[in-house]
Amino acid sequence: MVSKTDDIPASVPSCNPVDLAREGETANDKDTSKTALKDPSRLSARYTERELYVCCSKVNSKCRSGIKRPPERCFTCYLQGNVHYQQCKVLLVACPLTVSTTYVFNPKPANPSFLSHSLVELLSQISATFKKNFTALQKKRVQRNPFERIATPFQVYCWTAPQIDHAMDCVRAEDAYTSRLGYEEHIPGQTRDWNEELQTTRELSRKNLPERLLRERAIFKVHSDFAGAATRGAMAVIDGNVMAINPGEETRMQMFIWNNIFFSLGFDVRDHYRELGGDAAAHAAPTNDLNGVRAYSAVDVEGLYTLGTVVVDYRGYRVTAQSIIPGILEREQEQSVIYGSIDFGKTVVSHPKYLELLEKTSRPLKVQHHAVLNEKDTSVELCSSVECKGIIGNDGRHYILDLLRTFPPDLNYLPVEGEELAPESQKLGFPCQHRHRLACLRQELIEAFVEHRYLLFMKMAALQLMQQKANKDKTAALHDTSTADAESESKPQALEASEKVADGTPTSPTSSESTLTPDDAEATTVSENSAPENQEAPADLKSAVPTANTNGTHEPSAAERQNGGCDSPLEGKEADENIPGLAQAKELAESLAAEDGSGIDPKSREVVLNACKAVGSISNTSFDIRFNPDIFSPGVRFPDDSTEDIQKQKQLLKDAAAFLVSFQAPSFVKDCLDHSSLPMDGATMTEALHQRGINMRYLGTVLEFVDNMPAKAQLEHIYRIGISELITRCAKHIFKTYLQGVELSALSAAVSHFLNCLLSSFPDAVAHLPADELVSRRKSRKRRNRVPGGGDNTAWASLTPSELWKNINSEAQSYYHFNLQCESVDQAVEKYGLQKITLLREISIKTGIQILIKEYNFDSRHKPAFTEEDILNIFPVVKHVNPKASDAFHFFQSGQAKVQQGFLKEGCELINEALNLFNNVYGAMHVEICACLRLLARLNYIMGDHPEALSNQQKAVLMSERVLGIEHPNTVQEYMHLALYCFANGQLSTALKLLYRARYLMLMVCGEDHPEMALLDSNIGLVLHGVMEYDLSLRFLENALANNSKYHGPRSLKVALSHHLVARVYESKAEFRSALQHEKEGYTIYKNQVGEAHEKTKESSEYLKYLTQQAVALQRTMNEIYKNGSNASIMPLKFTAPNMASVLEQLNIINGIIFIPLSQKDLENLKAEVQRRQLMQDSGKIEKQQGGQLELDDKLPVDD
Repeated sequence: MVSKTDDIPASVPSCNPVDLAREGETANDKDTSKTALKDPSRLSARYTERELYVCCSKVNSKCRSGIKRPPERCFTCYLQGNVHYQQCKVLLVACPLTVSTTYVFNPKPANPSFLSHSLVELLSQISATFKKNFTALQKKRVQRNPFERIATPFQVYCWTAPQIDHAMDCVRAEDAYTSRLGYEEHIPGQTRDWNEELQTTRELSRKNLPERLLRERAIFKVHSDFAGAATRGAMAVIDGNVMAINPGEETRMQMFIWNNIFFSLGFDVRDHYRELGGDAAAHAAPTNDLNGVRAYSAVDVEGLYTLGTVVVDYRGYRVTAQSIIPGILEREQEQSVIYGSIDFGKTVVSHPKYLELLEKTSRPLKVQHHAVLNEKDTSVELCSSVECKGIIGNDGRHYILDLLRTFPPDLNYLPVEGEELAPESQKLGFPCQHRHRLACLRQELIEAFVEHRYLLFMKMAALQLMQQKANKDKTAALHDTSTADAESESKPQALEASEKVADGTPTSPTSSESTLTPDDAEATTVSENSAPENQEAPADLKSAVPTANTNGTHEPSAAERQNGGCDSPLEGKEADENIPGLAQAKELAESLAAEDGSGIDPKSREVVLNACKAVGSISNTSFDIRFNPDIFSPGVRFPDDSTEDIQKQKQLLKDAAAFLVSFQAPSFVKDCLDHSSLPMDGATMTEALHQRGINMRYLGTVLEFVDNMPAKAQLEHIYRIGISELITRCAKHIFKTYLQGVELSALSAAVSHFLNCLLSSFPDAVAHLPADELVSRRKSRKRRNRVPGGGDNTAWASLTPSELWKNINSEAQSYYHFNLQCESVDQAVEKYGLQKITLLREISIKTGIQILIKEYNFDSRHKPAFTEEDILNIFPVVKHVNPKASDAFHFFQSGQAKVQQGFLKEGCELINEALNLFNNVYGAMHVEICACLRLLARLNYIMGDHPEALSNQQKAVLMSERVLGIEHPNTVQEYMHLALYCFANGQLSTALKLLYRARYLMLMVCGEDHPEMALLDSNIGLVLHGVMEYDLSLRFLENALANNSKYHGPRSLKVALSHHLVARVYESKAEFRSALQHEKEGYTIYKNQVGEAHEKTKESSEYLKYLTQQAVALQRTMNEIYKNGSNASIMPLKFTAPNMASVLEQLNIINGIIFIPLSQKDLENLKAEVQRRQLMQDSGKIEKQQGGQLELDDKLPVDD
């Protein structure tokens, strides 16, 4: 119904179709059909009311009519099709569809009547402007990429936002009445039973691929919805919009239930964590619990259930959101728990069903089955930590919760009286006192440590088998010889001497079997397998790595890291294939593990037994390392008969702690030195450390490693990023408690004041207190108990910059054990080379601050950098479980393996299949889909399909922006790849814009002094060279040359390539003297590094000859001009304009893509090699190789 109105404004601003399209489109609109856009009547339901409103400059508002539901006496209206009524305010005077007015209902049709079957059609008839703008809106939506409109599975927040005018919007005003916040429990059928949905999806069948895909899609969808609901609920709890279930308690002790989700605050309720660190332990426990939920969910044992768990940090509070076990609220906790302990080990119970279920998880999680004593001194069997509780819900399911001690404790941060750590740890100052006793090792470290011990186990078994064989040969030689006694005695002595030289161990079986340790095995392996290149370990790494040799925690040298240490079992096995007897040891271990061992030689069984004892295996017949998570737990007692086993477990924990600081941390530094790990900001550095099992509390230790390296200059970017991460993390810890005492009305003022104290050079930062009328003066008990941290506390306003930086220094020393020594932000910037914009980005992302996009003057000493208006929002920082698409991931890994083996076509097919499966499980937007698209684009580019590569990479860029953020380091990398493919497709200006965009983002993220900036500048310089912008190209290429020289060394091959690129530009400018100088530098590097016979050296030599000829010709011409003046006879000089093909070739080289031309003979040999490898693959004997990529074409592409 369109009715006349009297309150029509005198004028309405005109509508810009583009602006209207931007305003009208919604981020969650999932309609991607282009055919449906042709019929407006079919789309009226797909467009929001706001979109329909803004398309017509003469439609002021649209809302539901007050007579929406016809009275009962007019039931015939339904039969006549009158089921819904809308009221639209229009500027023009239009005839209503019915005779109804605002207050009188009359369903009779009006005369004249505008008969329309859709609202869009009706508005188009009565408003020409609406018809015009709605058509423009449709066209704009068709042109927009679908990836810009599809919703992401998890909400992604941006730390910057533009200023949006707050204009009148009747539709937005109605949201306040249609929102279900606070009314969920009162609307029948509107709440979701999250626990039932989470557990039911896990119970779905998984026998075949379609069933597994359906199951994983359902799990991912429910987890995504639960994370969104839990985040909204946590924000409502902190904002005071949810009533506590215990309103009479103190604020910090209150608990909440909203939308069938249980919420608790991260405080020590009833001194539950008093012995573990109080509030600090209560704040760390939810994260540990979430890690445990992730681990058990990944194992996915049928019949064992975990709770849906989300941890939300919002406005300085940590909120844990969990699904509710059916029936748990109807009974006391003591009655519910049938497994585990509710008081940290004082009373312990067990249950056979839980033992059976948890036994299935113990092997993948490396948890030892052990016994503890309860309050009656009775032995109780457990297969988890005592804090792990087992509850059977009313639905009959077996739930486990409180998984905060799933992984063993970190003894480096857990001082225990009477216990000494390994010398490696003590040398670095451990154990350190931590603010809580819940510090535990990461799962990645446990897996790396077990893999490391497995390699030692195999080496030791191989060495002992070799000794047995040598002894057999010696005995046979003694029986067969018929020479004199002197000769018969000399042979064993010679044999023994040779064995000592070869093995480095005694030849006596008794001696070797009783004294062989993991350190002996590593040392022996090094002596056997050290190659000349392996022996040349960097001196800086040797000085940074401890080399103690006690307690089974010997730190290997560089050769051992290549032969013995590895990040995965596959790498280690490949590196140790040349160890004599290793294959026999593997076969023996597999036989013992697969059979009962009855057919195994007793001596061979003894070999495995000795190796198991040496590496700390809990089994005497196979390698099996597990950890007891209750070791060093306060209040937990063990039976007397397990004393020996407890001592072994203590030693194993000490070895694992020493392994972290003596192997993993130096390994990370070495990877950064080799540029195999290249973090660009705090998030990527955190990810790199976590991948190696290094907790962020070791950040100070890692920085000490970097600072003590002789090659510190090549690690300056790592040190700078680490210092920035340390400062912002310390500031986050302080900001958490700072924000808890802030009134809601003063939130913007408090946040801006904190940022001014942290980042502004203004010495007298003064807080602007809110007006008195905005401060709540209600002192009732109900108000104080309802809002956490409520009240008119203005203590935050007294914070000063000097006090804040003093607290940051203190926090760095107490938490990270690092001496920062910075009294102000300017001193930190000057001392460590930091950027204030980078610090602002890091602290905003970590704390959830959203600021206004504008230019901030941090260095002004006359006014603060931030005001209240600059703080737009505080968003939550959310941690949750990320369900994985297992089958798709396996396809993706198989595709990567095929590509590495050289089978590009087969690899591309597998990656495509993985992409389809990822889309099936995750939907259209996910970070793993982004990785698939990136790899597909690279494969398409290598195989010559440049348009398809551009299409896939464009999707990867859009997806990375949506799921990671517009300035995430991965997004910067995606821009660089897209620029390369644009250049290959002839889109030069687009490629240059993308590279400039990537450089701008990198300057904000990490600054100009970074190794990755050299690659980016080389790309920009080459593209500018291609468009003949020589002067500008030189600036970027010379900057890349300086960066490469600094971070790769002046004799690096990358530096040689940079010299060559600079020489090419100087040649194009006819400055042959400078070109010759740079090319000579490159030639010298090639000659010294790869030799004169190498292809690169020959190419550089030829180019030098060409430049010399050009320089001589130019000089002759100049001499002729000087001699004869204008009458000189000048031969035309040959200036080589940049060839796009040669520019693209150089772009490919610097981006790691090399195309090697092949002759016909090479192609024939290649075909034969492909056929041979295909036969080997079919028979299961193919080995993973790192050779060139195979392609039956005129060229052989190699993807580095």
